[in-house]
Amino acid sequence: MDQPAGTRVIIYDQVYHLKGGAERSHMETVASYVDNRMHSIAAKTQTVDSLRVAVLAALHIADELLRLRQDHERLQNRVQAKSAEWSALLEEALDAGSPAAGGAGR
Repeated sequence: MDQPAGTRVIIYDQVYHLKGGAERSHMETVASYVDNRMHSIAAKTQTVDSLRVAVLAALHIADELLRLRQDHERLQNRVQAKSAEWSALLEEALDAGSPAAGGAGR
């Protein structure tokens, strides 16, 4: 499948031509997210300086990313702990049912 030559997006009233390995719809979604974030920040801060708005948007997006990474790491740790717990319970159940343990067998 051929990669698109590029994707035209508008972010904060500026046109950008994006090229990359991502699908066009993904690039459009990312650009829309950044555009919405920038417009939201501009409205809240009453700032007209696009560079300042871009930096503030980058900080907000980076903060969101880092928080999501922390949440993901916590969830991964919980999954690993539960997996180890369930594996130990399964081993106990299998050992209790084995003929060597005096159980009924498999």
